[in-house]
Amino acid sequence: MKNLTELLEATAALHRHLCPRQVLGVRMGMLAGQLLALDLPQPNKRLLTIVETDGCFADGVAVATNCWVGHRTLRVTDYGKVAATFVDTRTDRALRMAPRQDVRTVAARFASAATNRWETQLLAYQAMPDDLLFQVQAVTLLDSIKKLVSKPGQRVNCVQCGEEIINERGVLRDNQIWCQACAGQGYYHPLAEVALPVIDLSN
Repeated sequence: MKNLTELLEATAALHRHLCPRQVLGVRMGMLAGQLLALDLPQPNKRLLTIVETDGCFADGVAVATNCWVGHRTLRVTDYGKVAATFVDTRTDRALRMAPRQDVRTVAARFASAATNRWETQLLAYQAMPDDLLFQVQAVTLLDSIKKLVSKPGQRVNCVQCGEEIINERGVLRDNQIWCQACAGQGYYHPLAEVALPVIDLSN
């Protein structure tokens, strides 16, 4: 397991700086490894992490756990919260973590040399004990691990738009598979197809 300094250096390299939310993400990931008795950053795909915001915090979590969107072990459910749920996919045990509500007030006790609030958080979040930094809840996921992870390699075409759907993310309606957008669960509303320039590849 890498230590805090090594993990902070790794996440700082992604952003060319270190910020308080990166520290929270790294510390949270490290604590998840302790509580779930997992060797993190993980060498496999046993841990699934769901972060509740994107940005620096998510990268801190990713560096500490080795859960990444590209590995299909990191999911972003954007609630705008600096929080994450860590799931052991072998045992189905899930822990949700978030900073304690008074964490910014308590931080002042751990960074007396800081010159401003941002620096106070940056330094204190590295030094504070876990029990003063985080609240941890055991949770049950609304969807099963099997459904969340799905089966890679599964492919089907949407009956409406014809686009390919992978990882069992289609919607079954009237015994036919629809993509989520065509089923009315999309994040966009289609307008018109954009004409692309024609390129002659014969030369």
